[in-house]
Amino acid sequence: MAYLSKADAAAIDAELMGPGGFSLDQLMELAGLSVACSLAAEYPAATHPRVLVLAGPGNNGGDGLVAARHLRHFGYEVAVAYPRPTQRPPFQGLVTQLRRAGARLVPVEDLGPDAHAWPADVVLDGLFGFSFRGPLRPPFDALVAALAAGAGAAARATGAGDAVLRPCPALVSIDVPSGWDVEAGDEAGHGLRPDMLVSLTAPKRCAARFAGAHHYLGGRFLTPDLAARYGLADLPPFPGTQHAPAPAPAPPTTASPHADLPGMRQSYTAGTLEESDAPADPLALFQRWFGDARAHPGVAEPNAMVLSTLGAGSAPSARVVLLKGLDSRGFAFFTNYASRKGTELDANPAAALTFFWEPLQRQVRVEGFARRLPAAESEAYFNSRPRGSQLGAWASRQSAPVAGNGRAALDERMAELEGQYADEREPVPYPEHWGGFVLEPHALEFWQGRPSRLHDRLVYERRGGEEGGWTLTRLQP
Repeated sequence: MAYLSKADAAAIDAELMGPGGFSLDQLMELAGLSVACSLAAEYPAATHPRVLVLAGPGNNGGDGLVAARHLRHFGYEVAVAYPRPTQRPPFQGLVTQLRRAGARLVPVEDLGPDAHAWPADVVLDGLFGFSFRGPLRPPFDALVAALAAGAGAAARATGAGDAVLRPCPALVSIDVPSGWDVEAGDEAGHGLRPDMLVSLTAPKRCAARFAGAHHYLGGRFLTPDLAARYGLADLPPFPGTQHAPAPAPAPPTTASPHADLPGMRQSYTAGTLEESDAPADPLALFQRWFGDARAHPGVAEPNAMVLSTLGAGSAPSARVVLLKGLDSRGFAFFTNYASRKGTELDANPAAALTFFWEPLQRQVRVEGFARRLPAAESEAYFNSRPRGSQLGAWASRQSAPVAGNGRAALDERMAELEGQYADEREPVPYPEHWGGFVLEPHALEFWQGRPSRLHDRLVYERRGGEEGGWTLTRLQP
């Protein structure tokens, strides 16, 4: 079963309401009808006549309002709590339709903190959808807390219903249980534990962690091309002409924690890269992109890069290092010359760098040849390092096995050096086995993620030696 990321779910909605030709009220109508049919399939009006719908301020709340109207027509007694009504069409029209259909609108204050006392055999959770980001605010925090304690699977598991001698309402959530993160599920442990989940379009990633009795798939608006593009071709089919959606397979209780790997994907929509954006010098474009990464709060270490080298027999090896210099020569970094990367670069200077700035959906690939920096430059950088890092360069024989009693031997060596150089007025000498490399590029590729994996890829390649300038080519994604 494929699971949708938050970004892909938003991208599908945008496409349905753009090129797909749907309006918001059409999508809510189909979604709400699916929810109502799903609820009725498991909790028929003959045994569960009273339904309380909790509608939030967003589109998930609109789905709940549509479901409430259909449930009323199906013969249920329907009450709706809509504490923060959206004052625009089609939401205002849905409220009018509910009143005319005979549904009761109840103030949230009348519900009270005990969900067992609510006028319901089933509670339909339409508070928050996949676009919600916490924390919960009043009055929704109190509603979720009451539901978490007094409705659904969690209340039954703790025996809360028996404690007050009242039945525990069944709990049905629309698309994403309230209080859950759409990607990670109920990380904080304060979200709902519904008996039933109705996923819309396709299950979101959090649905892999749903452990209730019934998981349905609703929203009959996914077109074949969208299903293929987003890897959703294996979703269960709808049964004939029925609006009641096919039950989605329940996750196995012994499933691997990584069983959702095939469905993990993002839709890249953060930007574009056109030839008109590319200056003649690729280092100028790198400087611009690097500045964007430094300014982005979601990029903790914009200068982190993967350094790939070639060892004996051209066997590749890779590791993350930090960019510590950039000028017309290329990209500088520092290491122990006796380390694996140091010895490999001395033996074979061909190397590659990869930068990946995930929040910007960008990467840069650099290919070239590395050579040692002049000793004076390496010493100047060494003298600028924190004292602990200077001592660490002496303490570690990088990449060599640690002899003796493991980590303790390394800590003991560091302690010896700290004692030897306890007087901070005395500089730590520069170790000749330690220094910098500069990777002089002959090719740079700039990659900007785009929807449907049709990424932008512009590659610069040196033309006619060091002074020959650069050619620019767009590559197929």
